[in-house]
Amino acid sequence: MTRTIVASATREIIIGFDQPFCVIGERINPTGRKKLAAEMIEGNFDTVIKDALEQVAAGATMLDVNAGVTSVNPNETEPGLLVQTLEIVQGLVDVPLSIDSSVTAAIEAALKVAKGRPLVNSVTGEEEKLEAILPLVKKYDVPVVAISNDETGISMDPDVRFAVAKKIVERAMDHGIKPHDIVVDPLVMPIGALGDAGRQVFALLHRLRNELKVNTTCGLSNISFGLPHRHGINAGFIPMVIGAGMTSAIMNPCRPQEMEAVRAANVLNGTDANCTNWIMTYRDYKPAEGGVAAATTAAPAAGGGRRGGRAARAGAGAVRE
Repeated sequence: MTRTIVASATREIIIGFDQPFCVIGERINPTGRKKLAAEMIEGNFDTVIKDALEQVAAGATMLDVNAGVTSVNPNETEPGLLVQTLEIVQGLVDVPLSIDSSVTAAIEAALKVAKGRPLVNSVTGEEEKLEAILPLVKKYDVPVVAISNDETGISMDPDVRFAVAKKIVERAMDHGIKPHDIVVDPLVMPIGALGDAGRQVFALLHRLRNELKVNTTCGLSNISFGLPHRHGINAGFIPMVIGAGMTSAIMNPCRPQEMEAVRAANVLNGTDANCTNWIMTYRDYKPAEGGVAAATTAAPAAGGGRRGGRAARAGAGAVRE
């Protein structure tokens, strides 16, 4: 059974087919958030702190940390800012972190100070990226997100995206990196622009699980980009994509409707043993005013007890909300 281990200084988490769905909180990312970017440039981390604490309280299993505040000289500006942000976040929460950057120097700087076993986000099938990132993944013995695009961009053909994922896995093995440390992002397309985007990703997940035997992730909200009431689409997508084999997602855990879908999927998928997490979260449930479901307590969405930059890089058209 494929198991990807990530860890903070004090807590280890397993991403796997037999584990609760791993919710990677997306909020610490200035992409599309002008106010947050301006704050971080000024050295103000109040929103970063707030977002870190709120996401963990809402049930995030991990937190994604991105400091891409500007496209001007990112090789000079981003490493120091990412290190500063990472150190603040890992001093606040005990969940594992995802180091999210398209700047190789920033990833390496963050890996030097990261505690535990973080997830590197990310590598693509581009030769330059493969040669830059995979040696770091091997050196620091960490898992990495593999995004299924290369020099040709993002293919609308799911077979091509699978081929790119396979290439990354094979190249990682050449560096001595095991497939269980590769978490593939098959690239979820917006359903409003591509009517079979859902069916594409479900088919891709089947192949990634059964042929490459790797864990998977995605930018969850990409599926609803451009549509009204996006959270309804996202909440419907979650149990379907989990049922198809997705084992983690970068998403906003502060959306109750979406987190209810995650927790319900864990129950129905058999990864919430004895419905324990569901009961702990919703045992004091009372309908909110207007009849909208609400839980009065927050609990982690993924147990196991062991444990935007992406949109800009992959060009999938996602936006932060």
